Amino acid sequence: MANRIARAPRQARTSRQQDEGGGTRQHLLEVAGQVFAEKGFDRATGKEICQRAGANIAAVNYYFGGRDGLYAAVLAEAQSRLLTFNALSIAISGEQSAEKKLKALIELVVGILTGAGSTSWVFRVIGRELIAPSIFITELRQKEFLPRARLVKGIVSELLDVPADHPAVARVCVNIMAPFAMLAIVDRSSLQSAFPQLRLAQGEANVLAKHMLRYALAGIAAVRRELLKNG
Repeated sequence: MANRIARAPRQARTSRQQDEGGGTRQHLLEVAGQVFAEKGFDRATGKEICQRAGANIAAVNYYFGGRDGLYAAVLAEAQSRLLTFNALSIAISGEQSAEKKLKALIELVVGILTGAGSTSWVFRVIGRELIAPSIFITELRQKEFLPRARLVKGIVSELLDVPADHPAVARVCVNIMAPFAMLAIVDRSSLQSAFPQLRLAQGEANVLAKHMLRYALAGIAAVRRELLKNG
């Protein structure tokens, strides 16, 4: 009985320390995301991140093995909050036709790009990587970007009724994905200033999604007619 009583406080401290450690790691990740979004990987320092987070200067090494590991973790976190291949696959899994799959895809992406997180550090970190990729993007490209591209190619291939490796498929995919990249990269206030009637509010995402779907399907139909005409 005495031994059990003596051990109890130590067990409580261990559990509490684990909770505090997890909280510190997540807080560091959040603050690092903000700093990397503002300054980029090259100009952000572990010292500044720790200072802003109110953490010990050794915390970056302790939790992430250094600044490189921290940035890789920030990229992975940003991607998980933005759009994962798994989420995209689930969104279209219940749809039978390629047109409905494209509709589900566009609605999901536009919803995310106009959602509450659109002004967060997540978009700015990913935007920096899209414009000037770092060496840390390689793993993310293999796990997320390429599988998503293959998924979109499959939908477009079905709509055009040509093989996925046909040049027309690649061109149409770029047409579909380019507006997404613009919404993710371009400063939201600048975009609204240039096009005040664009209506990027979260509650009006469906309006933009419908327009993008209509535009994409019309373009795909025109390309398909051209392909049939040329044999």
